Amino acid sequence: MEKCELCPRRCKADRVEKLGVCGAADEMMVAKIMLHHWEEPCISGGENGHGSGAVFFSGCSLKCVYCQNKTISRGAVGSEYSPEKLAEEILSLQKEGAYNINFVTPTHYTHKIKETLEILKGKLKIPVVWNTSGYENKEVIESLTSYVDIFLTDFKYFSEKLSAEYSNAPDYKERALEALVAMVKITGSPVIDAETGLMRRGTIVRHLVLPGGRKDSVEVLRLVSGAVGAKNVILSLMAQYTPEFLDEGYSEINRRITTFEYNKVLDEALNLGFDGYFQNRDSATSKYTPDF
Repeated sequence: MEKCELCPRRCKADRVEKLGVCGAADEMMVAKIMLHHWEEPCISGGENGHGSGAVFFSGCSLKCVYCQNKTISRGAVGSEYSPEKLAEEILSLQKEGAYNINFVTPTHYTHKIKETLEILKGKLKIPVVWNTSGYENKEVIESLTSYVDIFLTDFKYFSEKLSAEYSNAPDYKERALEALVAMVKITGSPVIDAETGLMRRGTIVRHLVLPGGRKDSVEVLRLVSGAVGAKNVILSLMAQYTPEFLDEGYSEINRRITTFEYNKVLDEALNLGFDGYFQNRDSATSKYTPDF
């Protein structure tokens, strides 16, 4: 951690001495640990399932202007956890019936999470989920080969202009594509338990349709399909964008998406042969955001 290069920012911060671009020091800062019921049904089991064992980390290297988790992504919120302490909490989640262990925004703590999972070898009997913005270094993803069973990744943008404006990451598409190819190589095609409907292994690609962004969304789907194959991932096409969390100064996206916008993107997803989850527009509410 003397010259951190875990994320594509490669800020080279000495995180023992100061914070990285992500806002993180060397020790893991955990904002919340909970059974989470609002992930995709194959992850959380739906409203009536036991839920996903979610570990929400504080900090993020991307910091999107519309982030619904900005309470924790923009600063050091929560408590410090050692790998040993986090391992104990994870075993408690498993005992409570969690279907998996879901590391949310984990990239900047990759080194500590791998230490945690080493402690849990032989004890953890449920899948490990890497829940990420998609803005990843390929080599970091490759280093997770023996640790992660399921990648739950965003693919936010095709346009360099949009990714620069809304996430200050003009290279988002290139980094997300490299990472996605590595993820699918690690997991292979999705494996769903026929009896429970729960995912055992595979990659889920989330895409959030933004106001005015339907053409960009279509390009994202075409890119993903061409790179890894529509049948090799599960698509989660989200209509849940809400301006409730939007920073000031972005009036062009200060609204919810329209039915027309979402349906145009949905039509393309179906034409390309994607299977997965397609949201109703009534999901555009803060009720699905954990109380941090």
